[in-house]
Amino acid sequence: MKTDSALYTSKTHLFGIYYYETRAEFLKAMRMPAFAIPSLLFPLMFYIFFGLIFNQSAMNGQMPSYLMATYGVFGVIGPALFSFGVGVSIEKDQGWLAMKQCSPMPISAYFIARILSAMVFGVLIILGLFLLGAIFGDVAMHTWQWLLTMTVLLAGMLPFCALGLWFGLLAKSQAAPAIVNLIYLPMAFLSGLWLPIQLFPEIMQNTAWMFPAFHLAQLTLAIQGLDSGIGVLWHLTILLVMTVIFLFLATRAFRHQAEK
Repeated sequence: MKTDSALYTSKTHLFGIYYYETRAEFLKAMRMPAFAIPSLLFPLMFYIFFGLIFNQSAMNGQMPSYLMATYGVFGVIGPALFSFGVGVSIEKDQGWLAMKQCSPMPISAYFIARILSAMVFGVLIILGLFLLGAIFGDVAMHTWQWLLTMTVLLAGMLPFCALGLWFGLLAKSQAAPAIVNLIYLPMAFLSGLWLPIQLFPEIMQNTAWMFPAFHLAQLTLAIQGLDSGIGVLWHLTILLVMTVIFLFLATRAFRHQAEK
């Protein structure tokens, strides 16, 4: 009985560590206007501009539905990349990451807190896009489609968290914002997140396969039947392979960082 009680206390204590670390991480992000405002507002502004005002009649009236999905991808990638790519880089150079490693707190709490905090931002962005699409874009889906779209988008943040962590551990804090933007914005455009990939020249459509954002977008679009028709399994497999590669690179960079 004592063993069970001790185990319960230990699990409760561990849950508290993860909870408070996540809460602190989210509040810290919300208190950084340079991160919070662009992350929350830019996807909504772009969707209003490109999806609701100018292109609503394109693609047989499906443009609002299409861009709601792709700007959802654009929206969730931002917090994932910047939270890890920039946030970790800054805290690494300030010595805060080393302090976390030396503290009694499991280092996994630090990374999980960043993932969950980024996902909270992702939920807010997705809900904003859903409201705009449903109210002003006449986007109509079944309940399961709305829920599945949110689930796919949130799960799809994980490879970008790993990618951001890799860059964050390697890059200096002064260079990290520029590096992340040089990856984030061109990848978003070339993956067809701002405009439908079908409007691009064939060579650009072929190169889109290089980017994880393209495959996440196709998985999200498939829920509405608006994907390119190549097959969900292909996109899922490629995205999973990319995720494993990013995790391997991030783990290797973290071990190298810990040895310093």
